[in-house]
Amino acid sequence: MRPLRKRVFITAGYNTVYFGSGREGFDPNKPMRGFEEYLLESAQGTCAQIKNPDIDEGVIGSFMSGRFLKQANLPGFLPFMIPSLQGKPCTAVEGACGTGGRALATAMRSILADMADVVFVAAFEIQNSMKAVYGADVLAGAAYYHQERKKGGAFFFPGLFAERAGAYYDRYGYEMTRHAMAKWYEQSILNARKNPKAQEYHNKTEDLLALGLTPPNPKQFVPYLNLYDCSKVSDGASSLLIVSEEGLNRLGIALSDAVEIVGVGEAEGNITLAPEDLTSLSTTKLAVQKAFTQAGIVKEDLGLLELHDCFSITALLALEAIGFCNPGKAAQFILEEQTNPEGLIPTNLSGGLGGFGHPTGATGVRQMVDLLHQLTGEAANQIKLKKTHGMMISMGGNDKTLTSFVVKATEGV
Repeated sequence: MRPLRKRVFITAGYNTVYFGSGREGFDPNKPMRGFEEYLLESAQGTCAQIKNPDIDEGVIGSFMSGRFLKQANLPGFLPFMIPSLQGKPCTAVEGACGTGGRALATAMRSILADMADVVFVAAFEIQNSMKAVYGADVLAGAAYYHQERKKGGAFFFPGLFAERAGAYYDRYGYEMTRHAMAKWYEQSILNARKNPKAQEYHNKTEDLLALGLTPPNPKQFVPYLNLYDCSKVSDGASSLLIVSEEGLNRLGIALSDAVEIVGVGEAEGNITLAPEDLTSLSTTKLAVQKAFTQAGIVKEDLGLLELHDCFSITALLALEAIGFCNPGKAAQFILEEQTNPEGLIPTNLSGGLGGFGHPTGATGVRQMVDLLHQLTGEAANQIKLKKTHGMMISMGGNDKTLTSFVVKATEGV
């Protein structure tokens, strides 16, 4: 792949609190914040970081607002969020749980095409508008609903990834895999406790590993996975700016307050086909390889990862897809604490989807916000990074809609 034709930057990132079960004050029997409040907060949080909100274009992402909220025509909310977008191009993007990644790539294209110098990107989801079991049916739209839904269980997507977990157990062994998945849960919550906006920030459980080792109960949930293997039902929004060098200057933003996109990998799988190998994320692997190639780096150059760990088994599979582990070796990698903040490759310092939360359409943008904050030294749980590059993987559906970005700090870390 060719290098990007011009420099493209990320700046002014903002996350709202990701709200849902596990967060203090969550009560599904009481009225909750409307989506308009989340959108306004994220936009105001981004605009507060720039001197002049002169924005050329807007992109908004949401997976299932049409069903969770009965709200479509989302571009019309961008001028509501940022008045200077009135009369300017605005676009809505949907790519299931990979919506945020697709929104970022859409905005980047406008910069590369010289159609804009400053693009505002927001993404959100409100999922606590209905009970989780009904929401599971809504989220099943990330798969081939007409073909797959009838033969799926009540908790449809946990069931799909339970099949992956079961296949992984059979091929590589149950005990170490199960312990690594529990270790991943523990790591996610410990990281989330350092992030005030994370859904699991208030989690006070003492023995997280024991909780993660809860035996799967297919009579109550799904086989092969327990509830702690799963990402959260969440409400929230995230936003940022994608800009050119000219855009940075126009907004009065210092280079040190931005990160540069140096590689993007985009790949789509055929949603009508089942995975050829349940123990491999082949589309993820392709997207990651493209991002590495365009960035001109290898995995050893990465200092930070943000993985789409919708389920704990997905984290293992993603680490193998990137190449940090050979097939079947991710469990050992995690148990050796190589993904911890002090490990070989600090991963999901945000808490990831299980710790920070997973408002489906918003997650990809949130991942980029957290990479931005770590690489510019502004994270709530800042660590001392050893390398200047970070990678994120935004995945929609069962390894179908993939976007991977490599970003680079503009100053040494």
